[in-house]
Amino acid sequence: MRDAGLLLAAHGERAAGADNRGVESLARALRARGVAAEVRCGFIKGTPTLAEAVREFAAARILVLPLFLADGYFSRVRLPQLLDPAETGRSVEILPPIGLHPALASLVARKADAACAAAGTDPARTTLVLVAHGSTRDDASRRATEALAARIAAQGRFAEVRSAFLEEPPDPAGLLAAARGPVAVVGLFIGEGLHGREDVGRLVAGAGRADVVTVGNLGAWPDFVDAVARAVA
Repeated sequence: MRDAGLLLAAHGERAAGADNRGVESLARALRARGVAAEVRCGFIKGTPTLAEAVREFAAARILVLPLFLADGYFSRVRLPQLLDPAETGRSVEILPPIGLHPALASLVARKADAACAAAGTDPARTTLVLVAHGSTRDDASRRATEALAARIAAQGRFAEVRSAFLEEPPDPAGLLAAARGPVAVVGLFIGEGLHGREDVGRLVAGAGRADVVTVGNLGAWPDFVDAVARAVA
């Protein structure tokens, strides 16, 4: 990768009070590790745009890592449109979305296990709930989340592993209300925008249960840098 540039392509945030510091921090951490000759980030919504970021590279070869859970509309359709050579003046290679990387299951399971231990909760009695965005127009988010849940369940650490979605059933509130025994909640969000910063916390608070362990959002974990570095390598 010493002769290549790495572009972290994220959805980004433009809403009031939102920012893209999580993705920018990830780019700095990867840059410090020397995973590529150059590491930059660009956003579908936010600045710099993807085209602006691509034009800043000095490297002749540019790899693009989509910071998405699934190979859905944004990674399959929107990214190629926005990174068209006619728009950027450069040719790029788009890697599979980070959410499809095999290392993710072990990372999520390990973080949930540690959060349960810190809360004095037995993971073997705990239902792990993975909260993702979901979509009523594209099933890619659901399929990716369910595949991740199946890989974690196969490790046998938790009583049950369930998927829940903000924009399609099953909804997180319903799962939290119906779960028997302790629950651990993981937000499958890369950035700390509206969904990552507010929605997951609001859902946990609204459950009104004292036995819910909040594991946090995937993109905010320091360990997430390791998973991204392995995906790029």
